[in-house]
Amino acid sequence: MLDDVSVHILKILQEKARVPNSEVARRVGMAPSGVLERVRKLEKQGIIDGYEVRLNPERFGRRLVGFVLVTPASGADESALGRALAAVPDVQEVHYVAGEDGFMVKLRAADAVMLEQVRREKIAALPEVARTRTLIALSTFKETSRIPLDDAALLNLKRRRI
Repeated sequence: MLDDVSVHILKILQEKARVPNSEVARRVGMAPSGVLERVRKLEKQGIIDGYEVRLNPERFGRRLVGFVLVTPASGADESALGRALAAVPDVQEVHYVAGEDGFMVKLRAADAVMLEQVRREKIAALPEVARTRTLIALSTFKETSRIPLDDAALLNLKRRRI
């Protein structure tokens, strides 16, 4: 069961995953060994799915965010297409979506020319793709992979008996 201390630990780690264990322990009022044990348990239960470094896209010349809406060809294996889209190195996210488009793909590029090249040569060229539509983000106000740890999320965890 996820208690208040574990939730507090998760909030701290989402804020900054590289925070030293001793700092987490100080903030939650526990011994570092107890915090380490809880974190390992949360990892084992699949609540903590991994750790990732977020790079600054502008430093790597990838300031343009594009969303490519991909319509699968008639009779295409959508799972295979999803995996093929996910294998494109420039792609950051692939979502199977409801509506007239089958997939929404997020990617980062240096500029519109690079975005179009990736769209044309790596996405639209896939045999399972019927057509694409592209949206370019003019500005980004929020981009995160954090999960809000509010009452609804915690209730959902309790229902799953984790």
